[in-house]
Order: sequence, then structure tokens, then C-alpha cells
Amino acid sequence: MTGIAESLLTQYYHVVFVLLLGIGVYTMIDAKNLVKKIIGLNVFQVSVFLFLVSSGYLEGAEPAIVKDGGGPYVNPLPHVLILTAIVVGVSLTALALALVVRVYQEYGTLDEEHLQEVMSDD
Repeated sequence: MTGIAESLLTQYYHVVFVLLLGIGVYTMIDAKNLVKKIIGLNVFQVSVFLFLVSSGYLEGAEPAIVKDGGGPYVNPLPHVLILTAIVVGVSLTALALALVVRVYQEYGTLDEEHLQEVMSDD
């Protein structure tokens, strides 16, 4: 049992990843307000970013710049993917917020249940 506890303490970023993932998914499912759903999506995205960055980490590794000596090198691919994912995430958030503004202008509410009632009446 101490092996699991020691592993969780040394690799705490996995615990944070799971917590952020759970909070994000729960917020997206449970929230009735559309802005809160977007915030939950952003928390979910941050958890995925944390997981990918932590998967590219190696203890005692050097940057991926080849020098005279040879040693373990850090894989730069997860970090490059994160940069791309951040750009996509910001674009997705901007689009979602623009749609939320348009929905509010059209229907006057951001509550999901009220929107379904108003849309079914139309």
C-alpha cells in the first residue's frame, strides 16, 4: 500500500489531472448555464494539456538539442502538440462565447432548460 501512496506523492500531476478532468466533465454535464458549460470545457482542456506535458517529462533528461555527450533527451513532441492545442482551445472558446452572445441576443436567456422551452414554442 505504501508503494501506491509513494507513487501518488511523487507523481502528483496525475492526481491533479484526474481531478481537473472530473471537475470539467461534471461541470459540462451538470451546469444549466451555457457560460458555465464553456468554463467546464476549458477546465477539461487544461487537464488534457497537463497530462500531455507531464507525459513528456523525464527525470534528469536534457533538452532535445544534440551535443557532444549522449544522454536521455526530453521528447519535444508533446510540448509542440500542446502549443497547437492551446491555439485550438482558444479558438473554440472564442467561437463558443460568440455563439452564447448570439443566443442571448435572440432568446434573452442562457439557461439550457429555458432555452429548450422557448425553442419548442417556436
